[in-house]
Amino acid sequence: MKLENSATDQKPIAVAAPPAAPSGRARGTLLAALGVVTFSLTFPSTAWGLEGFGPWSLVGVRSVLAAVIAGAGLLVLRVRVPERRHWSGLAVVGAGVVLGFPLLTTLALRTATTAHSAVVVGLLPLTTAAYSVLRTGARPSRTFWIAACAGAAAVVAFTVQQSGGALTRADVYLFGALLVCAAGYTEGGRLAGHMPGWQVIAWALVLCLPVTVTGAGVALSAEPVRLTAHAVIGLVWVAAVSTFLGLLLWYKGMSLIGIPKASQLQLAQPLLTLVWSVVLLGETLPVAAPVTAAAVLVCIAVTQRTRG
Repeated sequence: MKLENSATDQKPIAVAAPPAAPSGRARGTLLAALGVVTFSLTFPSTAWGLEGFGPWSLVGVRSVLAAVIAGAGLLVLRVRVPERRHWSGLAVVGAGVVLGFPLLTTLALRTATTAHSAVVVGLLPLTTAAYSVLRTGARPSRTFWIAACAGAAAVVAFTVQQSGGALTRADVYLFGALLVCAAGYTEGGRLAGHMPGWQVIAWALVLCLPVTVTGAGVALSAEPVRLTAHAVIGLVWVAAVSTFLGLLLWYKGMSLIGIPKASQLQLAQPLLTLVWSVVLLGETLPVAAPVTAAAVLVCIAVTQRTRG
């Protein structure tokens, strides 16, 4: 709002102000929600990619392609190298969302269905919220933790029931993926408060490039490659969208509405992935899968209504 003073009256006179800008919270929620939609297609796309690539090749090539896209953007826009104090956080982002989560979930999807994997990864919002509490020192209410633990118990019960009473190797991979991804999400959301969200994931991808190029070269020489339409589409999606565009939207949204709040939006991801697994992969859902996903959604929805 512009203010003008007259020579005889020193009181400010208000001049018409421009229309109010859209709410940053609404924009952040929208961006984070769009990120979740892109993530919901990651498992089906990975399953398609595995039709033509080995697991190590798929992870290596997707990361290299995403780094090429990110690096080109950094060069064209002449983005300055981040300050030294941000590199440790970028390393956590790279280890979590560029290397760890894609590799562990791809290994799990060799033997687990996308429906099963999606429900297990329904624990990611809780894991991310817990990590952000440890990282920032926030103290959610008792109701928050009761509801969150109830959702976690439902997921654990589902995985044990589906694996015949014991956790499988795929479940071990998936639970490991939850831990490293939660760390990467939290650090990325924190860094997005200091630099644009797209630069967070872009620099993390570039930082990991020596590892991913080496890994892709070794894997491609050891694993057979069969370029089918599904394999190519799956690879392009996980590289350009899941690993870059989706995280760009996600980190920006987290920086606007906060890490714990944004993490809960990801509870829609398992439900969406269950739908994609039927539509795109022709999987048959166990009755427990949508029931468990819905139970987790209700439990974490309660956490969003609590204080703190």
